[in-house]
Amino acid sequence: MPSRAVVIGAGLTGMLAAAALSTAVDEVIVLERDDLPAGPEHRKGLPQGRHAHLLMAGGLAAMDGLLPGMDIRRRLLDAGAHEVSLSSGMLARTPEGWLRRWRQEGPRMISCSRALVDWVVRDAALSLGGEEVGRARVEVRRAQAVELLGNAGRVLGVRLSTALRGTGLDVERDAGGDVGLAAGGDVDLAADLVVDASGRGSRILKWLAALGVSAVREKSVDAGLVNATRIYRTPAGAEHFPLTLVHADPYSGRPGRSGMVMPIEGDRWMVSLAGSRGGEPPADPDGFLRHALELPDPIVGRLISGAEPLTDIHVGRGTSNVRHYVEKVRDWPDGLVVLGDALATFNPTYGQGMSVAALEVRAFARELARTGPTAPGLSRRVQRAAARSVDPAWAVAVGQDIWYPNTRGGQPGPADRLVAAYSRRLTRTATSSYRAAAAVWDLSSLTTGPARVLRPLTVLATLNGPLLPPLTEPPLTGSERKILRSLDRTGRDG
Repeated sequence: MPSRAVVIGAGLTGMLAAAALSTAVDEVIVLERDDLPAGPEHRKGLPQGRHAHLLMAGGLAAMDGLLPGMDIRRRLLDAGAHEVSLSSGMLARTPEGWLRRWRQEGPRMISCSRALVDWVVRDAALSLGGEEVGRARVEVRRAQAVELLGNAGRVLGVRLSTALRGTGLDVERDAGGDVGLAAGGDVDLAADLVVDASGRGSRILKWLAALGVSAVREKSVDAGLVNATRIYRTPAGAEHFPLTLVHADPYSGRPGRSGMVMPIEGDRWMVSLAGSRGGEPPADPDGFLRHALELPDPIVGRLISGAEPLTDIHVGRGTSNVRHYVEKVRDWPDGLVVLGDALATFNPTYGQGMSVAALEVRAFARELARTGPTAPGLSRRVQRAAARSVDPAWAVAVGQDIWYPNTRGGQPGPADRLVAAYSRRLTRTATSSYRAAAAVWDLSSLTTGPARVLRPLTVLATLNGPLLPPLTEPPLTGSERKILRSLDRTGRDG
């Protein structure tokens, strides 16, 4: 009998999950309530998509494994994305000072709009299948899931609202059909496996409660972060200016403020400012520039003071860290997997969301390959494996957000103070130690786990501390300094 998988959500996580499923079932249907754009354009259902996203090396490697032969890196670069070396291609001011730039090669990340990443991944996933390659083709259908079918022991499909027309489903009224009409005219779609990849707006807790599964622990840590983003034309001559990042300081006892200038496709700069509760960036142009100049270092403001804006300022909220501990539910229903932002969301300041989602789906794909889509206990094993991908990123995001004043949902305890002390010393050492900096890059790139910073040589370097005096200004080359001066309309020297 043909097998079917249904994925709720056609975002990054959903399309990667669909690609993983295409080798395991006969039919993959992706349900999406939004009209999907034909190119790399913003869509309504992804409000955070207008703000800065970075694709880390660990996430890119996971995507390439899920989309074999598609070379996601090459597709992104061909579409105008930029590849940035963490060791030499960016200017980064941490709470402990400026990181130096090194000639030795470090991990690389992809800098582009979130819309471009989504579009490239969606296009690759949709072109992956076919009988000649032994994969089911992935179909995206416009429909809105309103509840799960089944019971507490097993999910059997999805109920779709008829409020959105054009589902592309042939409704069979006979009892034996795998598509049928429910009470009120909604459509019931049977499935052997359902994946909730519907993002921050997921209604998974409500759906589970309707099935009789109510013991799902939820944790939220909210620093009240607000993002404000504006797109600028890349100034002539600044096409290779390094990605510039001024981190917030969670340990100062004041609201955290940060800013980033990142190159994106189309010869543009995406400039994102952020502030935790009490330090939110304004939405007016003068206030936006003022906020950038008042960061711990004014370089972001100096750069954009002479750049041409191409858009208005877009403000984004709803940036709390939220986690559903579904892996701890004792009797998790078969036939249901929860991934991506439906499982855990992170403060976007830390640039982890896309990469963590890809790592979760990679864990899902490995379990699928090992046991098949209908094996008893598959869903529970997947949730436990996905949680292991979430844990390090959650620790990083929450471990810093709890230090901001007026954070809701968490306060630092003794263990947090110990971790923060080591983390701060490691970061301070990384400002002048390549060995310590390499550990920080590997961890932030998600190419390794937290144990990386506890290797003996890293610990020794951290205990020894910085090898050189801290930098008093960003480590610019001579040509970069000229570009900064040519753009600066603030009257500052340097």
